[in-house]
Amino acid sequence: MLLAFSVAPSGTGRVDGSVHDAVAAAVKVVRDSGLPNRTSSMFTEVEGSWDEVFDVVRRATEAVLPFGSRVSLVIKADIRPGYEGEIDAKLVRLEHALDATVS
Repeated sequence: MLLAFSVAPSGTGRVDGSVHDAVAAAVKVVRDSGLPNRTSSMFTEVEGSWDEVFDVVRRATEAVLPFGSRVSLVIKADIRPGYEGEIDAKLVRLEHALDATVS
């Protein structure tokens, strides 16, 4: 399974509205998990079994809890049994398709 998620606190009391410290705590959980992952400006993607991935998301969400009075969690999943390495393979297929349209 590939899962993209975004987790952030609200009610932080910060004047600038920044949540980077909380997001860093969540991303550290993901990176420490050992599962394939990548983080962009909007989402963190993680790949693994259903149980592995949701355990990481739960722990990442718990890492954000101390930073505000509530937490927002957005999840999108691609569940494709029998496939691994798709965090990179999907992008490789996309680049090949783009190269084919240029030729």
